[in-house]
Amino acid sequence: MPSEKKISSASDCISFMQAGCELKKVRPNSRIYNRFFTLDPDLQALRWEPSKKDLDKAKLDISAIKEIRLGKNTETFRNNGLADQISEDCALSVIHGENYESLDLVANSADVANIWVSGLRYLVSRSKQPLDLMEGSHNTPRFAWLKTVFEAADVDGNGIMLEDMSVELIKKLNPTLKESKIRLKFKEIQKSKEKLTTRVTKEEFCEAFSELCTRPEVYFLLVQISKNKEYLDANDLMLFLEAEQGVTHITEEMCLDIIRRYELSQEGQLKGFLAIDGFTQYLLSPECDIFDPEHKKVVQDMTQPLSHYYINASHNTYLIEDQLRGPADINGYVRALKMNCRSIELDVCDGPDNEPIICNRNNMTSPLAFRNVIEVINKLAFFASEYPLILCLGNHCSVQQQKVMVQHMKRIFGNKLYTEAPLPSEAYLPSPEKLKMKIIVKGKKLPCDQDILEGEVTDEDEEAEISRRLSEDFSREPKLIWLCRELSDLVSLCKSVQYKDFETSMKSQNYWEICSFSEAEANRIANEYPEDFVNYNKKFLSRVYPSAMRIDSSNLNPQDFWNCGCQIVAMNYQTPGPMMDLHTGWFLQNGGCGYVLRPSVMRDEVSYFSANTKGIVPGVSPQVLHIKIISGQNFPKPKGACAKGDVIDPYVCIEIHGIPADCTEQRTKTVQQNSDNPIFDESFEFQINLPELAMIRFVVLDDDYIGDEFIGQYTIPLECLQPGYRHIPLRSFVGDIMEHVTLFVHIAITNRSGGGKAQKRSLSVRIGKKAREYTMLRNTGLKTIDDIFKLAVHPLREATDMRENMQNAMVSVKELCGLPPIASLKQCILTLSSRLVSADNLPSVTLCMKDAFPYLEPLGTLPDVQKKVLAAYDLMIQESKFLIETADITHDKIVQCQKAGMEFHEELHNLGTKEGLKGRKLSKAIESFAWNITVLKVSRESAVLCPRLTL
Repeated sequence: MPSEKKISSASDCISFMQAGCELKKVRPNSRIYNRFFTLDPDLQALRWEPSKKDLDKAKLDISAIKEIRLGKNTETFRNNGLADQISEDCALSVIHGENYESLDLVANSADVANIWVSGLRYLVSRSKQPLDLMEGSHNTPRFAWLKTVFEAADVDGNGIMLEDMSVELIKKLNPTLKESKIRLKFKEIQKSKEKLTTRVTKEEFCEAFSELCTRPEVYFLLVQISKNKEYLDANDLMLFLEAEQGVTHITEEMCLDIIRRYELSQEGQLKGFLAIDGFTQYLLSPECDIFDPEHKKVVQDMTQPLSHYYINASHNTYLIEDQLRGPADINGYVRALKMNCRSIELDVCDGPDNEPIICNRNNMTSPLAFRNVIEVINKLAFFASEYPLILCLGNHCSVQQQKVMVQHMKRIFGNKLYTEAPLPSEAYLPSPEKLKMKIIVKGKKLPCDQDILEGEVTDEDEEAEISRRLSEDFSREPKLIWLCRELSDLVSLCKSVQYKDFETSMKSQNYWEICSFSEAEANRIANEYPEDFVNYNKKFLSRVYPSAMRIDSSNLNPQDFWNCGCQIVAMNYQTPGPMMDLHTGWFLQNGGCGYVLRPSVMRDEVSYFSANTKGIVPGVSPQVLHIKIISGQNFPKPKGACAKGDVIDPYVCIEIHGIPADCTEQRTKTVQQNSDNPIFDESFEFQINLPELAMIRFVVLDDDYIGDEFIGQYTIPLECLQPGYRHIPLRSFVGDIMEHVTLFVHIAITNRSGGGKAQKRSLSVRIGKKAREYTMLRNTGLKTIDDIFKLAVHPLREATDMRENMQNAMVSVKELCGLPPIASLKQCILTLSSRLVSADNLPSVTLCMKDAFPYLEPLGTLPDVQKKVLAAYDLMIQESKFLIETADITHDKIVQCQKAGMEFHEELHNLGTKEGLKGRKLSKAIESFAWNITVLKVSRESAVLCPRLTL
């Protein structure tokens, strides 16, 4: 079957528009009409039919068009009752006349909308200024380059080439193309010209390459940012990087360097322009990767106590198969340590010849010599990370072989082994920075106050749970094992103790002691005592391991326990799938060092956080994540698919993982029978209440599958996302990067004021004063303290109002500029600058600095629509001025209230007792105190300071 012709030039867009298509015409009265739109053959007017108007009136002259907007960015769309049913990516508006009236249209697909927008913009720019790259697609820089490529390969100089040679040449230029597809394209071209030959002309070669290698979505983007040229110059690229990609401190020289590195033609490199193929290469390069390169190195504070970090942890590290039958394998340790794992497990038993072994005690057929394992650990311990490695010892050895273990560890690890006794004067564990290049042993310990060489201790918690489950006697006493003093002395910072309840732990547990929780027990505690679990984990390490019933080595969901602050969530590395994707994706951040700092609301001594919160987290400013799934590239057939051809019907799922209030999932439409370059063009919005704990998982699936639907996935923490147009390198089911398999997306993150669930309309819409949700302070029941917190109510409202007024003013400017809420102020100024120019190219306003603020003053009389824009701009500047002048005073008031409240922190119990509070009422008072302190602490930073940073 002949393939559908791709749009690869302005002339393609114009040809499509001249042929015409049906578009929906949207009226302000909520009515929508189907009309057939065409472009006149002489390119002078846009016409539609049927119409009640005369034929001469049912048209719009190209010369009257002021601008063309993509998306629902006019009053008609914003106020239309049916707007929610219209896709953002299929909507377009033609702004015309001196009063900036709008012709609002909806295409049947985003692709068609892009063709009309690109074609009309091209015509408008042509009517206003002569372009050197106008007549047809054969005068473009791309065709000039392709001709030189062809001529260099055409050794005979005859202007023709064998088809086989042409195929090889295109494959060399674009290795992702299949040979069969290239040959089919040549046959199509030759058939259209009624030729029967295996030779290819220069023009046919250029046509085939353009058809095969042009990604329409990239072409539309290039035309948009180049102001309707067929290439980008250094200035275009600079504006694109600043306004869209969020790059700061960019210079013209840096842009020219990008052009020199990615432009394929020598002419482009010398003259400083980037044509479509070079631009495509740049967008696919690591420079446009979705993962922020800053997070590829250690960027977090590594001087906090160990208990303040999530730690990359492995369960039964020696296994590479299931729990029941899997043999022990040294490669389990190699894999885990190379993947930045910082907590590994060793189950050690008595072996022959007085040599301890590591084995799966359900399968003793292939034990590993303990000595060999720790030699491998010693070699790779700091291969991927210099931060401390925790060895979780499961000791099942006799005292005699325990002593052999100690000898091996001391000899092989040497001074890497951390054995310093913890200081009782300290309150928290040392930091990862202080413990760099150290190996910490986690295990049981003999009482320090007893001068004995060996003694009995309870079995490891995990072993005890398995024993109880196997015996079905949950009330039986824990099994006791013998422990020698030498092995006990190797345990310093991670002494294993059993958990009883939080009250006991908070009173008597030492900071160097660690509790292990089974999956079932941790789930129960997380559901019943979420706030207590978070508070417990501020000071103590906790380890969660998979249920003993997971004999297939399936994985628990680590997010459930990270939400409660659990640091060491042990994963079965040998089992790929969604849970392991989350784990691997999470620990990509902070340089992949295996340690990730928890959010401050989960670390601060006095703070309130519950993982089960249903909405906004106190004191944390929610964000809105805007994702546009644009297209896919080179999707493979699902590996497990059977009895089916190579054709797939892909769609994309976007999963948000984090606290329960943030967890959601949305999907694109299915693209039928396209694996090479499926176009999705769909936009999504997600409200994120706790950004620091949020992850995004992009999953590509086959909608018409037999046996297996999985194509690829990529999981990334929200904090590591780069804004703008990005390519996502998809990973296979086992986590390997698939060469040339990508997802092309646009990312934007904006602030959201107020609360509540995501609305149908944009989440970043203005919030009026009456609808605002002010963060409320809680009553503690302690009069002295409540009187202090009452003083903060007014400053908090002031801070919220300042932020909201500022953001509302910015939204107004964006709307009047015809831009979506995700647009930056830079884009607003660029749009304004093009508008505020008279017909003879003279500015209609002047920039005046008043009190160090930039105001725009009109030069002469302006149309009403321009006056509105200037008034909105003026209001935005006034709100900025007010915020900057007032913010410090409001900030100081909030800080004073917080400090005054914190002075009572140590006396809370005594004050509560005097007021007659006890038990649950006293706990509630302490919880409310922590809530208020959290609100005040974060509000002073986000409610006042963030808008200043935005400006």
